[in-house]
Amino acid sequence: MTSGNFLKFVRSDEFRPQRSRHNDLYRGLGKTTQNPGDKSSMSNNARSGTQPSNSFYPELRLLIDGQWVPSGDGTTREVIDPSSEAVIGHLPCATGDDVALALDSAQQAFLEWRKTPPSRRSAVIAKAATLLREREDHIARTITLELGKPLAESRIEVQRLAAVFEWHAAEALRIYGRLIPSGTDVQNVVIQEPIGVVAAFSPWNGPVASPGRKMTAALAAGCTIVIKPAEETPGSAIALAHCLMDAGLPSGALNMVFGDPGEISSQLIRSSIVRSVSFTGSVPIGRSLAALAGQHLKPAILELGGHAPVIVESDVDVPAVAALCARQKFRNAGQICMSPTRFLIQESIYDAFVEAFVDATRAQRVGSGFEATSEIGPLANARRRNAVERMIEETCAQGARVLTGGKRIPGPGFFFEPTVLADVPPEAKVWKEEPFGPIALMARYGDLDEAIERANNTNYGLAAFAFTRSAKSTERLLREVESGIVSVNHFMGAGDSTSFGGIKDSGYGREGGAECFDGYLVKKLVSHRPA
Repeated sequence: MTSGNFLKFVRSDEFRPQRSRHNDLYRGLGKTTQNPGDKSSMSNNARSGTQPSNSFYPELRLLIDGQWVPSGDGTTREVIDPSSEAVIGHLPCATGDDVALALDSAQQAFLEWRKTPPSRRSAVIAKAATLLREREDHIARTITLELGKPLAESRIEVQRLAAVFEWHAAEALRIYGRLIPSGTDVQNVVIQEPIGVVAAFSPWNGPVASPGRKMTAALAAGCTIVIKPAEETPGSAIALAHCLMDAGLPSGALNMVFGDPGEISSQLIRSSIVRSVSFTGSVPIGRSLAALAGQHLKPAILELGGHAPVIVESDVDVPAVAALCARQKFRNAGQICMSPTRFLIQESIYDAFVEAFVDATRAQRVGSGFEATSEIGPLANARRRNAVERMIEETCAQGARVLTGGKRIPGPGFFFEPTVLADVPPEAKVWKEEPFGPIALMARYGDLDEAIERANNTNYGLAAFAFTRSAKSTERLLREVESGIVSVNHFMGAGDSTSFGGIKDSGYGREGGAECFDGYLVKKLVSHRPA
């Protein structure tokens, strides 16, 4: 399939625009429901209570040349609360002319922003970090309304992003060059300059984390940016843009558009104005965008999918590790690229670990993210729920056993039972394809050689985890497991000061850490001989 045809396929499957029309912004939660199926696993999975007012929800607009505007032709699409399936807003869909205006604005702004002293760029982004912290409650509620994840997790996402803003602000002051001795009277210096206008694309599962990283890294480096965040979570990204604009970012330095993903991505990447591409999302779409960027000789940063293994050796505290793994697996309903999914358990502790993992899974409460007791929210949309359901059905048809979960939860919202599968045959597709949902796979292994071989038996290579008390095993795991991130005895994969990215089909390039500007700077050799 060609890149153009693929982009059309994505557009027709995921995008259904409509003309603006009046709708209630919010219709509230449905009645309390309880799954009558697996009573033991779902005893804590009730959804009840009254949804708070969504008066905090921002007005949905496009950001072009410093102005918040509707689309040129008035086309909008509905934004849905995944906990209730209620319409919470209508999102303007940018036309080709809108995107062209955004590109022109970014190009004009770049001429000045690139010359802005790093100290000034740093100050703007640091001020935006302060505003982000001051608006934490507002932004976290917007995340939970749009994505459904528990409010406590949304607050953490905002807090961590503020630290990323501050890291990028500090790194803006450390864009160094180097002097190269020539052995003559010629002075050779390598300097780093902003590459130009950046086109960025971010997903719905990190509503502020992903667009926030891309926006502030590009801006701190001296680039300007046109970003298309996810249409499922636009309010969260818009709230970030407000922080940056209110912090003093000049008009045109940041432009934000929404609409048809295929048409917008194609127009942005093909444009001669855009000099670099940053994308976070699925492997198939990443391949298509990378091919298009390559056709136009534009560098790209790609953070794609993952299918993280977890190797558990027999010397660990089984109940404690199993409980920790279960909590981490179902964060954001498993909709995290680093989500641990393939649990490889040493055979002598397999039964005890699985029993403890299942117990910990059943103890987690599924419900609205606004409920204080909720630990697992809904899936993001009906497509994701249907895909998870289909994957479980196909895997069970091949002989896998459902130890708990496995079904959608009746009632409004895209809720799904956290699911644990055992006896999954090696040929099952779920071992090879990222589930991106609340599915945990259990398998036993004999020795560490087998565990490492199975961990590496995938085209993904984003994150991998292991639990062991053995220094020898740790050394082998860190060296031999094929992944951009390997963590032993914890699940913290990357922070503001560490790089984030994968290998193999999980993409290339890095975000964060000292490498945070790698995709946004170019090196220039300047050479001078005294006259």
